[in-house]
Amino acid sequence: MRLSVQQREELIGIVQELIRRPSYSGEEEKVAKFIKQTMEELGYDEAWIDEYGNVIGKISGKGNGKSVVFEGHMDTVVVDNPEDWTHDPFGAEIVNGKIYGRGTSDMKGALGTMIYAASLIPKEKMNGNVYVVGVVMEEIFEGIAFGKVLDKIPADYVVLGESTNLNINIGQRGRAEIVVKTKGKPAHSSNPQLGVNAVYNMIPLIERIRNLKLPSHEFLGDAIIELTDIISKPYPGASVVPYECRATFDRRLIVGETEESVLKPIKDIIAELREQIHNFDAEVEIASGEAKTYTGKLIKAKRFFPAWLLDRNHELAQKSLQAVNSLGIPAKFSKYSFCTDGSQSAGVRGIPTIGYGPSTESLAHVIDEYIEIEHLVKAAEGYIAIGEALLR
Repeated sequence: MRLSVQQREELIGIVQELIRRPSYSGEEEKVAKFIKQTMEELGYDEAWIDEYGNVIGKISGKGNGKSVVFEGHMDTVVVDNPEDWTHDPFGAEIVNGKIYGRGTSDMKGALGTMIYAASLIPKEKMNGNVYVVGVVMEEIFEGIAFGKVLDKIPADYVVLGESTNLNINIGQRGRAEIVVKTKGKPAHSSNPQLGVNAVYNMIPLIERIRNLKLPSHEFLGDAIIELTDIISKPYPGASVVPYECRATFDRRLIVGETEESVLKPIKDIIAELREQIHNFDAEVEIASGEAKTYTGKLIKAKRFFPAWLLDRNHELAQKSLQAVNSLGIPAKFSKYSFCTDGSQSAGVRGIPTIGYGPSTESLAHVIDEYIEIEHLVKAAEGYIAIGEALLR
C-alpha cells in the first residue's frame, strides 16, 4: 500500500503535534493524552492509559491469530541548550523536507508513524490483533515501563520503532551499570598514616578492571566496559582522607551474559587485591534506580538490560524483510548499537522482536534533531506491509 497525498499530510500532522508537546522522562502526560485521542479518532477498537502512564491502543482482527505489538517510547532527552538550536526544539518546523525538533528521530517520528499506519492495515486481512504502545521513561529505564504493558497484553511478536534507517534490526548489545566502591578510613590529611585512603585503593582496582578480557559476538560485536564517573567521600575533601571511593562503569553486554557472569570477574579481582594490599576493602554491584512516572507510580529497577538476538531465519525476521523489500525499500538485516526496549521483550521475556524505524541512530539526542518526511512515509508503508504479512 502506498500513502495518498492526504494520508501523507495526516501522518505529518500527527508527528508535528507530538513534537510540539514536550515530554521529558516523567513528564509525558500531554503526549499520552494526545496519542489516546488520536487512536480514538483513527478508529482503534480500544485505547487506554495504564497506571504508569503508558498508552495502549488495540485494533481487533477477524480471527484468533497472533498479536503483533508495535512499540515506541514517548519520552525524550532534555534540551539543555535551546539557544544553540537553529530551529525551535518544539516548533516542528518543516524545512527542505525535514521536520525539526526534539524527539523527531528519537522517537516521536516513528511512534506517530506506527499509530497512523496501524489504522491503515485492512481489518479484513487481519487474522489476529494489533497493539500500538507508547511507553514512558525509556530514556532512563530501558524496557521497564514496557514490561508493565507486556504483563497485561498478549504479544506474539514485537516491532520496535527505534531508528534503523529502514532496515530490519534483529538484535542489540545490552547494558549494565556497575558500581564499584572501595572502603577506607578517614583521618586528617596532615596525618594520612592514621587513615586508609579509599581513592588510592581504587586505582589498582580500576586498572585491573580495564584489563579484563571480555567476550565478543560475531554479529553484535564486542562486550565493553568503560569508566563513566568517579567520586570520593567526603566531597569536597576539606583536609580529610577519603573513606570511600565510588566508580561507575558502563558495561555493554552480548547475548548470554547475566548479572552473575558480569560481576564474577570483578569480584575475583577484589578477592585477589584483598590478599595483595593491606587494608584493601571493596564491593561491587549492579546499580539500581527509581523514578516516579507522571501518574505518581514509582518505578524501581536494577540497571541491567540484557542483549538479544533473533535468528534471521525466524518467520518474524523473514516475513518482515520480505514485506518491506516488496515495496521497493532495499532493507537488510542489521542491529542496534544502543540499548532499546527490546531488552525487555526479547532479552527478558524471549518474545520474538525486531526493530524497524525511520531515520538513523546518529540523529538521536543531537542539536537540531530532525527526521526526513520521506523516511516517515516509507516507514508507514513498511509498518502496514509488516502488519499484513504477520497477520495473514
